Amino acid sequence: MLRVNRDSTRDTHRPRPGVVYAGLVAALALVSGAVVVRPRRVVVEGWSMEPTLTPGDRLLVLRSRSVHAGDVVAVRDPREPGRVLVKRVSAVLEDGVVLRGDNPEASTDSRSFGPVPSSSVLGRVVRRYAPAWRAGPVR
Repeated sequence: MLRVNRDSTRDTHRPRPGVVYAGLVAALALVSGAVVVRPRRVVVEGWSMEPTLTPGDRLLVLRSRSVHAGDVVAVRDPREPGRVLVKRVSAVLEDGVVLRGDNPEASTDSRSFGPVPSSSVLGRVVRRYAPAWRAGPVR
């Protein structure tokens, strides 16, 4: 009589698909010199960026070394560093960035707290992923 160990019927030398994918991404990043960056997720609270953004919008933020006037960015709140603000860059200065909300009546921005250091910028908002009917690039 032949006994078959059920575990021995699996090919234990073949990696799982997720492991293969992660390995390929890492190899491509090394070969191309690219850095794989996970986007930060941010949820909009408040009306300061209306009509561009409204409360409940969920955003993807990519780390960026440079920002330009007109970019929508996520920054550490200079008054409360544990909090993240989403604002539009009004101007880029040598020592920081000037931020403005798209809805000035509802926005606390550089008019209140002045320019913020460039090091406070967490990244550029690149996409709204929810709600689904508003999903798409943020401009």
